[in-house]
Amino acid sequence: MNEIELEFTKLVREYRKTIYTVCYFFSDNPTYVDDLFQEVLVNLWKGFPKFRGDSNPKTWIWRVSLNTCCNVERGKKRNVPTVPLMIDKDVMSDSDEGGRQIKMLYERINRLELFDRAIILLWLESMRYDEIAAIVGLSTSAVTSRLFRIKEQLKSMSNN
Repeated sequence: MNEIELEFTKLVREYRKTIYTVCYFFSDNPTYVDDLFQEVLVNLWKGFPKFRGDSNPKTWIWRVSLNTCCNVERGKKRNVPTVPLMIDKDVMSDSDEGGRQIKMLYERINRLELFDRAIILLWLESMRYDEIAAIVGLSTSAVTSRLFRIKEQLKSMSNN
């Protein structure tokens, strides 16, 4: 392996949980999550030579991951619908209150627009507003007001 490949491999190892978090947010189907992960890796590799380190690597990883997943989602809407082959396995159990709450939140978040989903995901990952702004390309004040609106929207949703 050359030096660039080693640096890239190190970066991916360090941030693989972040990449999987973003991919998992767009689907709970393990096969599809793996496909998204691979797509993100391809885009990270393509952009790696241009990444100068001006921004935090974590910010760059988040931005590429979110953009990739959003673009794949938009592309799915243009394609013929498919029916995924899935095994009925629920990761979040309805047997406890915490599991029900998480599942309810997840269902509500999935009804948001893609961009709003990305913003709330970053907020749920405990990122600061300025970090979110850098990732999604908005001002910090725009992120603040958008998050307020998203939270209000989530509160007003029913679970039907």
